Amino acid sequence: MEEAASLEAYLYHRHLRPFREEPPRPPAGRPTRVETDDGVSLGVTVFEATSASKRVVVIAPATGVLRGYYAPFAAWLAARGYVVVTFDYRGMGASRGSTQAPTMHDWGEHDLASVLAWASETYGGGRAAVVGHSAGGQLVGLVPDKARIVALVTVGAQSGDYRLWPMPQRLAMAALWYGVVPTVTRAVGYLPGSLGVGEDLPAGVALEWARWCRTPGYLVGREGVARRGAFADVRAPLLAYGFDDDGYAPPAAVDALLALYVNATIERRQIGRQEGAVGHFGFFRERHAALWREAASFLDRHFGA
Repeated sequence: MEEAASLEAYLYHRHLRPFREEPPRPPAGRPTRVETDDGVSLGVTVFEATSASKRVVVIAPATGVLRGYYAPFAAWLAARGYVVVTFDYRGMGASRGSTQAPTMHDWGEHDLASVLAWASETYGGGRAAVVGHSAGGQLVGLVPDKARIVALVTVGAQSGDYRLWPMPQRLAMAALWYGVVPTVTRAVGYLPGSLGVGEDLPAGVALEWARWCRTPGYLVGREGVARRGAFADVRAPLLAYGFDDDGYAPPAAVDALLALYVNATIERRQIGRQEGAVGHFGFFRERHAALWREAASFLDRHFGA
């Protein structure tokens, strides 16, 4: 529990950082850049497989989390024979100066889609798996060409509709999405990470995120049939992780997102507190190598390894 608390404090309570041990320096990959289909340059890191391989995994980050956070997991997968690609969404990290007004749907429709296309064509013969953390598991549904996806692993990926949270957390979430996020974002021109969202978020991303979270049905609420149909186009096998100690993704919210993937074959894995403290971020720390092995076994199976 203490390690999980320290990790979440590092990500979400910046004023405490000098008093806590920072995460270990991640293994290095090879940095490069990928241009999206709409002309935006993204910061990307490639972790090369230790042997010749056409098995490719793209890691789609959570909101407010930069690609370097996933380096230990990416390096571990690379040692198992995968080419692993991590990236920063437009407006974030090494992709911060790439565009003036990014939105959250851009992250899925253009950024994840373009990195997936580039990685699969460059290394995987047109095919790749995706590991989607939180929002990363949501944005897969917005990728136009889903036929590239061999398998999908989601980690704490959920619908953001605040009505899915239990009381009294539901009230706090409502205050966040109706009040704090739109008010602060409009006042300062972006959403400061110090409010509890990791890195600073561009205004367009923060405001769209808040609108989705206020809307019944979250990101499919207003768009309706067309966007639900886009999620239905995902036909890859899906391994979905949820965690009992994850306050950012309660089971009802995880299940609500999975309900959109109506044509995916879903393996649902809910990790109880008796299996250890994981929270919303702990899966990607080396102390959870048992879960890494489980996820890798799923990927191996669907790549035909």
